[in-house]
Amino acid sequence: MLAATFMVFLVGTLVYSVLVMMAARLYLGVRPRALPTDNQEPISILKPLTGLDLELEYNLRSFFEQDYTNFEILFAVRDLDDPAVPVVEALRKEYPHVSSSLIVTGTSRFPNAKVYSLDLMLAEAEHDLVVMSDSDIRVTPSLLRTVAAEFSDRSIGVATCPYRAVAGTPMGGSLWSRLEATGMNVDFISGILAARMLEGMQFAVGPTIVARKSALESFGGFDRLKDYLAEDFVMGKFASEAGYGVILSSYVVEHHIGSSGFLENARHRLRWARSTRRSRPWGYFGQALTMPIPWALAVCAANPAWWPAVPATLAIRWAAAHFVSARVLRARINWALMPLEDLASFAFWLAGCFGSTIVWRGRRYRLFSDGRFELLPETVSATAPAALITED
Repeated sequence: MLAATFMVFLVGTLVYSVLVMMAARLYLGVRPRALPTDNQEPISILKPLTGLDLELEYNLRSFFEQDYTNFEILFAVRDLDDPAVPVVEALRKEYPHVSSSLIVTGTSRFPNAKVYSLDLMLAEAEHDLVVMSDSDIRVTPSLLRTVAAEFSDRSIGVATCPYRAVAGTPMGGSLWSRLEATGMNVDFISGILAARMLEGMQFAVGPTIVARKSALESFGGFDRLKDYLAEDFVMGKFASEAGYGVILSSYVVEHHIGSSGFLENARHRLRWARSTRRSRPWGYFGQALTMPIPWALAVCAANPAWWPAVPATLAIRWAAAHFVSARVLRARINWALMPLEDLASFAFWLAGCFGSTIVWRGRRYRLFSDGRFELLPETVSATAPAALITED
């Protein structure tokens, strides 16, 4: 009886794998037409920064080198002692033809400090079309040309850029960071593609989001997002509810996740598991059907005579993973790590079913059932005013 129950779940995961391949094929069939150079809409790039990420200079440099005629870059740091500041100032001197500015925010007045930085940058941004991108993102010169073509449809309000995770340092990534990159390059994008096919894009997610100011203002702007940990998800949700189109962009960014040990990686993954459960609970529990290998092993453990379920599951799992990672993200997968990543993901998924507190950038927060969160009292600090420091 137990083996049969596990088999039902296993079949569900295999059906999901087939759906993912179908969803990937649908996504690959849609590509925007390039816009002529004289018809390019001006764009503002918003870059919240905290600390010196691995290869930060190369990440930021890729945004200065856009093959685009009219754009600006705004950076935000908490204070001028942030180690990212010298990197930004050196690049601004190297690319004087690119309009750029640096904003010092002071201590965040919002529970979500990233949203606070974005709110201040948006107020200074000159253009309606904005690209919000984290500091660990690297792009090619065609980013702005691609998203501008997609937003030539004025009904589009928000777009998610898929990302290809790159783990490691010049000396190689840790096992845990490589496992996480494997999951990002297979499972994360798979879930987005499946949701896009089954119900359409009614959310945004990931480290690079493109949006129109007018779409953000239609639902209250960043002030409405300040209490959410998963601000990207609700940004797309609120824009969709306001009547704007939300899309999955055809442009894939590169997400450099560095190399973290077990404890740091576990805290990060548990934080996002708990956040996901609070933001979209039904989707979170549905994730149990996205990890085939643990269910195949459970079937075999309950009834060893059904051992063929394991190699069959591995074959289907690898086929779906290859289709998504190679065709959609153009990422290389370490196939030997995939069974381990499935087991690790399942363990973090189980852990995410419990608890309501997280640790983020050294501070402890309490999550609420609607996706909002608050800083616990013992870590609250005074606020300081923001200032625009330099502008070209």
